[in-house]
Amino acid sequence: MIPPVDAAPVLQSVGITPIEIALFVFVLITAVLTALFRDVLAAIVVFAAYSLGLALIYTFYRAPDVGLTEAAIGAGVTTVFLLLTIAKTTRPATDELFEPIDWPAVAVCGLFALVVGSTLFAFPAVGDPLSPILQNGEVTGYYLANAYSETGAHNAVTSVLAAYRGFDTFGEAVVVFAAGIASLLVLGREVFTT
Repeated sequence: MIPPVDAAPVLQSVGITPIEIALFVFVLITAVLTALFRDVLAAIVVFAAYSLGLALIYTFYRAPDVGLTEAAIGAGVTTVFLLLTIAKTTRPATDELFEPIDWPAVAVCGLFALVVGSTLFAFPAVGDPLSPILQNGEVTGYYLANAYSETGAHNAVTSVLAAYRGFDTFGEAVVVFAAGIASLLVLGREVFTT
C-alpha cells in the first residue's frame, strides 16, 4: 500500500482556457443546430460533429475512456445507424432549412440549464487541496498499489471500473455490449451494393 502523503501538492486552478471555451461553444452550437435542422441528413452530420466535440471535451479533461466511448457510440455507431435508416427510407423534401422555434420548449430547456448550472459552484476548483480526491489519498493509493494483483487487469482504470466499481458500471457495460452486438447484427445483415 502506498503511504498517504502528508501534504497534498497544491495545484492552482487556471480557470477556463480559450480551448475549453471554443469546445463548449462548438458543442452548444452543434446541439442547437441538430435540433433546428429540418433536413435529416444535415441533422445527422451535425449530430456526429456534436458527439465528436463532446469526445474532445472528455479527452481534454483527461477522461479518454469516456471520450473514446462517446466517439465510438455517439459519433460512430449512432451515425451509422441513422445513415442506414435514411438510406432504407425516403427523405422528405423540404424547402425550409430550419424548424420553427418552439419558445415554450426553449424556456423549459433554459430553466433546466439554469438549475443545473447553479450546481457548478458546489464543485471544488481544479487542484483544490480540500477536494475529496486529494483528501482521500489512501483510497487512490490502495487502488494503484493493489489493482493489478487483485484484479488481474493490465490497466488501473479498467480494474477500478470493472472490478472495484463493478456494480456501478455494470449498467454501462451492458449498454456498450448491447450496442456492439446490435451493430454486428445490423451490419452483418446489411448488403452493400456498388
